[in-house]
Amino acid sequence: QVQLVESGGGLVQAGGSLRLSCAASGRTFRTYAMGWFRQAPGKEREFVAAIRSGGGTYYADSVKGRFIISRDNAKNTVFLQMNSLKPEDTAVYYCAASIDRNYSGSYGYTGDIRYDYWGPGTQVTVSS
Repeated sequence: QVQLVESGGGLVQAGGSLRLSCAASGRTFRTYAMGWFRQAPGKEREFVAAIRSGGGTYYADSVKGRFIISRDNAKNTVFLQMNSLKPEDTAVYYCAASIDRNYSGSYGYTGDIRYDYWGPGTQVTVSS
């Protein structure tokens, strides 16, 4: 069982930056693929970014060039650096984890059904 806890959310003006963190329990963090998803009010949960156990990354088109996902295996933590934030980035952001099964396609890392563990979420609000 893996427990995830997000932090770093808050209120920021458009154009600003936030850094989200997700701390994971367990000794095998380095073997996990980690993802960030978000859900805005009235909308379905959507993929934001993912990082494989080996460091390969995936991004949603809407955040590519603005967000950066990274991981620190020594600290069992994954980060999401969010720059040039827009009001449409407002959502609850969720961290997710699963054993990295070395999928050949990106859907193994961008699809929420691939993830076994989820954090409670952290609110990000971007004002215009």
